[in-house]
Amino acid sequence: MPAIDLPTFEKLKNDAGADFVGELIETYCLETPQLIAQLPQALASQNAAAFRQAAHSIKSTSNTLGALQLGTLAKELETMGREGNLANVHGQVDQLAAEYDRVQQALKDLTHG
Repeated sequence: MPAIDLPTFEKLKNDAGADFVGELIETYCLETPQLIAQLPQALASQNAAAFRQAAHSIKSTSNTLGALQLGTLAKELETMGREGNLANVHGQVDQLAAEYDRVQQALKDLTHG
């Protein structure tokens, strides 16, 4: 699966305008690493609400930009946080971080390519 679903990305660009999408991507690439960093911090303190909120934010913005695989991974983590089921999520957090790296590179390629 591609890191960015091009029909979703192109629809956003057509609906919102290329300049706005550029700003959105810039904000996304600044804020998402911070949200990803909050996940292990929330795990360490067993703060399921903070874990869920960070995962929810990642899910929403990723899906908007067409990073559907990343959105799916974040949704799974959000559900685990909502259920307070944080026992075995370290591998999934690592997988989410790796997928974000792929998404970030794809966005860079789309905007500077």
